[in-house]
Amino acid sequence: MGTRTRRLWAVVLGVLFLLYVAGTFIPAGDASVTAQLGEWPTSAAAGAAGLALLYASRHWAATGADRDARADGADGAAALRHLGFAALAWCAGGLAHALIRLFSSGSVLSITLGDLFSLAALPLFVVGFTKFAPWPGGVRTAVRHVTDSYVCAAAVFAMVWLLLFSPLYRELGEGAGFLGFALVYPVADIVVLCLLVPLVFMSPHSTRRAVLVAIGALVVIAASDMIGAVTRLIGPPVAGGIEHPVKFLGFALLGALPWLVGHRPGTGPRRITGRGLYRFAPEFAAIGAVFVAAVVLTVAGIRLPGVAPVLPLAAGTAVVVLLVRMAGMLEENATLSRMVRNREGHFHELARNSGDVILVLDRDGGVNYVSPGTAEAFGYRLDDVLAAPVTALIHPEDLGRTKAIDDLFAERGTQGVHMRLRVRAADGTWRHTESTISLYEQPGEPDRLLVTTRDISAQVALQEEVEHLTFHDGVTGLPNRAYLEERASDVLAHRAMSEEATGDVAVIFLDLDGFTAVNDSAGHVRGDHLLGQAARRLRGAVESQATLARWGGDEFAVLIEDVPKAQRVVDLAERLGHVIASEPFQVADRNIPLTASIGVAFAEPSTDSGELLRNADVAMTRAKERGTGHVEVYAAHMHDTVISRLELQIQLRQALADGDFFLEYQPIVDLGSSQVTSVEALVRWNRDGETVGPETFIGAAEESGLIVPLGEQILREACEKVAVWRISDWDIGLSVNLSVKQVLSPHFVERVEGVLAETGLSAEVLTLEVDEEVLLDGGGEAVQRLGELRDLGVRLAIDDYGMGYASLAHLRRLSVDAIKIDPSFVADLGRDDTVTLLTHTIIQLGRDLGVQVVAEGIERPEQLEQLRAMGCDHGQGFLVARPMAASGVESLVGGEAGASL
Repeated sequence: MGTRTRRLWAVVLGVLFLLYVAGTFIPAGDASVTAQLGEWPTSAAAGAAGLALLYASRHWAATGADRDARADGADGAAALRHLGFAALAWCAGGLAHALIRLFSSGSVLSITLGDLFSLAALPLFVVGFTKFAPWPGGVRTAVRHVTDSYVCAAAVFAMVWLLLFSPLYRELGEGAGFLGFALVYPVADIVVLCLLVPLVFMSPHSTRRAVLVAIGALVVIAASDMIGAVTRLIGPPVAGGIEHPVKFLGFALLGALPWLVGHRPGTGPRRITGRGLYRFAPEFAAIGAVFVAAVVLTVAGIRLPGVAPVLPLAAGTAVVVLLVRMAGMLEENATLSRMVRNREGHFHELARNSGDVILVLDRDGGVNYVSPGTAEAFGYRLDDVLAAPVTALIHPEDLGRTKAIDDLFAERGTQGVHMRLRVRAADGTWRHTESTISLYEQPGEPDRLLVTTRDISAQVALQEEVEHLTFHDGVTGLPNRAYLEERASDVLAHRAMSEEATGDVAVIFLDLDGFTAVNDSAGHVRGDHLLGQAARRLRGAVESQATLARWGGDEFAVLIEDVPKAQRVVDLAERLGHVIASEPFQVADRNIPLTASIGVAFAEPSTDSGELLRNADVAMTRAKERGTGHVEVYAAHMHDTVISRLELQIQLRQALADGDFFLEYQPIVDLGSSQVTSVEALVRWNRDGETVGPETFIGAAEESGLIVPLGEQILREACEKVAVWRISDWDIGLSVNLSVKQVLSPHFVERVEGVLAETGLSAEVLTLEVDEEVLLDGGGEAVQRLGELRDLGVRLAIDDYGMGYASLAHLRRLSVDAIKIDPSFVADLGRDDTVTLLTHTIIQLGRDLGVQVVAEGIERPEQLEQLRAMGCDHGQGFLVARPMAASGVESLVGGEAGASL
């Protein structure tokens, strides 16, 4: 609303007020025009004021016009809303009075429904007013404010009674009992005014104009109620019903409050405001009211007939003495406040010059004060520290310790709390701190915490360095023998006390074969350098939950806790030996190859740490006796199969190095045309002249990781052979099995692509077979890598289909080109109706999905006929062709195709 519009409305309201006042001079029957109109105009004014205030409340909330007030703790929109409700309550009270007087001629000296509405408006007005001028903080301050307001109200009412209502009381005679009903409004108004007027002086400067307008409107309305009370008692309207124009003016002033304020801030703070004298506004109001009341009552008492002057003089002087006493108390309060401010000044000066960090915290961790030393100690700006709760800077693992601080508020003890916490510095590092926390109390303010914090990071670092040197080896940086012995003792003790079943505890001892010669020839300095290289290799091969230590000399030890399978320990021991022997060590300008002798020991339920470590040492000694690069297991409770498994893995490694593995190929034929369409490459092991099938050694190769280099060798040899066949115009494909370790091995897809490029075999000719274990163990990573193979053009098939878990779900997750029916299904064809039905279902599923279906394990003619009848595309088995050498495939396919090799 513009300035011109506001002025126009002010003029209109002023004219209406003057006309309303003029009506008091115009007679109308036994009363004036104003008296005849009664409360209808004032009710309309109150209703209009209420609607205007509610509209302004919504507008302020939507536009954020009172943001300055919100910054000072006030809420302008809520204030206008409650003041609007108060105006509407006055409107309802006026209308109820008007209607009752219109239809009833009952006594006015009683409480009616309209009075209840009007009285309900006062608490609504108080709530709205305190949204503009908030209550003083703290329970003690609020209680002091209420008591002072009561003293002020009692003094003011005493004067009003003496000057105004006491004569009427004597005139009423027998009707004086109705005086209480007439005094309801004046008493309520006086109490509310005495409660709110001190808040005007303590209100935020951003809402000072609104507060003055609101209290002015209430003063005008209270004056109208005072005149109305007199009218109720004497009968005829006072001054022609002047109470109605006065009340009209009060409601008009209240309704115009949002536009009179215009969001303009109040006057700036002066020297005596804020934390100065205006802070004692309730005391000043009470002292002033009591002083005036004492004078008035004393003078009136002296002039009363029949009363000895000495009595009012004694009462008056007593009140004056009381006032002097209250003034002294006020001066003492000011002195105490000054002392508190001086103490705060000394505190801030001490904090400024202290090397420690000093904080004053709210109960929720908000920072109320921070010493300047924080910037130097932790690198923060003061504004950064004040912006967030201090708990945001404490390490999450240390937050639980801060619960002890709650006892300070609960017990209100003077004894401080000492604690060590990690605090984040501005550079993101965690600093170790030592803090003393105590209760910080100030009069009239909520309890806070005084925190003195010292950075002890250097002290903690020194302590950790001493501990590290005590339990770590200076050459390799690994834990030393003392640490491993203590750790092994703790692990075994914990396992003995634990009621839950746990895995095995094992120790691996490793000795570098030939290291003594390095020391003798190159010197101990270069020997230490070699030990450091060996430690780095071993650390990279050991899992994080295992403890790798240097036992002494050229010996290393690994403590393994809670391992679920004993075989994993043996696998780790073999892997450690491999990383030592995998490449030579660089010592000066020479490459020195080394191997390792390794001993493994498992803890029995009754084994102590010393016995466990001795067993591992003995096992390592036995391994050295067998020769270099051996692994020996010392475990009385293990089956002989573990030892044989270890020996088998060692033999497999040697066979791979010696080239003892070879391939056979099993043809896959089109069941409709009996033509060979592809071959499956199958690995065999020539062990001392005996051919060993994959079922004997593939598991051991998987566990030891040898399957990865072995699988690459199989893929390369098979691709080379099929590429040669295809150059001779044989349209023949190749199938190769994959394991989960191959798929998940690093750079697997790149190796397949490299083999195809080196051998010249087209990607679409190669079919890689995986079983459902790849999807179960590898998860999303396996599916992603297989998808990358399909992007190369390689075909994918699911082997042993129907024997895994959730096969249909796997077909949906991984788009495949073929499914191979497990031989167990084919074996029971014609013998088991359920298996026959399942086989037919799988074949039909493959045809519906558009993928090739291959039946494995065809050994009888009736099986072949049933598969053809079911519509199976392809098959393989002993009936079709047994696995054979490459020359056998050449003869078979050459004879069928008529091709000459």
